[in-house]
Amino acid sequence: MSTDAGSRRTRSGRRRSRAFVAAFGIVVGLLAVLGLAGAAASVAQGPRVSETSVDPAAAAAASGSRLIVTTTQSLAEVEPSQVTITPATPFVVDTSGRSVGVRFTLPLWDDTEYTVTIDDVASLGGGPTATFTETFRTPPADVFLLQRDTNDGDLIYRTDLTGQNAVPVFRHPHIEDFRATAEHLVVSVRTDDDRAGLIVTDLDGENAQDLPLPVEDGADGYVSNLQTADRGERIGYTFSDAELDADSGRESRLFTASLGDPDADPVAIEVEGADPRVAEWRFVPDTDSILLLSFDGSLLLTGSAGEGATALGAAIAINGIARGSSEAVVDRIDQAAVIDLTDASEQPLVTPDPDLGGTSSITPLPDGSTIRTAAVLDAAGIPTGRTSIARVAADGAATVLAETAETDAVIQVCVSPSARYVAVLMAPDAVDNRYDTYQLPLPQRPETRILQVADGEPVVALNGSSISWCQVPPL
Repeated sequence: MSTDAGSRRTRSGRRRSRAFVAAFGIVVGLLAVLGLAGAAASVAQGPRVSETSVDPAAAAAASGSRLIVTTTQSLAEVEPSQVTITPATPFVVDTSGRSVGVRFTLPLWDDTEYTVTIDDVASLGGGPTATFTETFRTPPADVFLLQRDTNDGDLIYRTDLTGQNAVPVFRHPHIEDFRATAEHLVVSVRTDDDRAGLIVTDLDGENAQDLPLPVEDGADGYVSNLQTADRGERIGYTFSDAELDADSGRESRLFTASLGDPDADPVAIEVEGADPRVAEWRFVPDTDSILLLSFDGSLLLTGSAGEGATALGAAIAINGIARGSSEAVVDRIDQAAVIDLTDASEQPLVTPDPDLGGTSSITPLPDGSTIRTAAVLDAAGIPTGRTSIARVAADGAATVLAETAETDAVIQVCVSPSARYVAVLMAPDAVDNRYDTYQLPLPQRPETRILQVADGEPVVALNGSSISWCQVPPL
């Protein structure tokens, strides 16, 4: 090969290389220009919604659910004043990167269309703002109730609030009580040989499994005061040994367990230096804390395992803690009081105006109001045999929602998670409506009447007891 030919090929290769580099540079430049133009156009348009996430069913079932709006740009901090929710409900808002989250601090109303509007949403890079509007609808409410002594045994059934779509869920020869979590039913039973049992099932009653009880050497006992936390699939109950005497046996000891680990042994909740016997207790909503009242009258706020207890003085009863609230209503020896469990501050429970007469139960609501039952008195102050169910606002203004007939007795009052409804467990025709002989006795013909909290408008009357809205068993 000649030297001239080799030189020509080298010069040709160099020209092709320079041409490729030049073309590549032009393409990169064009892409950069287009990218900058796109970014500029995006900034000029402001942030836009790329994805929305919300679970309406979860939002109606419990507090803490979120609407998350993801956008095309990193966002400046969104303030609560920029967010409007219709119908109004309490919320908190947070901003992270390209997303803004609206967390509902109370369960939402069932079967209701919600519109969330976020105004003046700005990009971190500046430019025009945008308004986001998202709409969703919560599903109709479903509840579980207990019917005892049906032809095929005791029954837990599910129904909507029309009462026309009841579905059998779980049967057992002897159901003492039950509670529902977001994913499970937990059922307190007596077995065929009359021993205590706890059964966990799916919400459709399937996949039943026995939960371990704190029994020793095959001994028997009694489960009472069954409760569930509002989230976390955690349950609790008090347990007493069947054999008790002055020197041995456990009486009314508090235990908790996780339905997420149904094979694990229950955990004893013991507060150092306190009476181990628990008369009443509650899970504190939206925390892992427990409020308990011991047999000696000590009111204690503890951690999830009984640690770090705070003494809150003497009390004779725990009336309740509203969902979405840190305020507990308790009966002191001399008066009812409201305790803020975040700082242990306290104030007397407001007196109703007008006076309701002798109050028999108090059920707190998230807004500081209460549902109270009271004996209806005549002009001379003598009980008439009727019972009033009233809403008492935080300022004391009382509105009677309903009155029972003289022949009926009120057993329990429960409020729905959203505080939209109040469920009143009744014993109709109480004189002729005998109680059964269970450990937790109930009238043979219980009826659960559901009213609107706002105005007392009747919603439905359902046959059965222990509606799944209740945080504690019937008393």
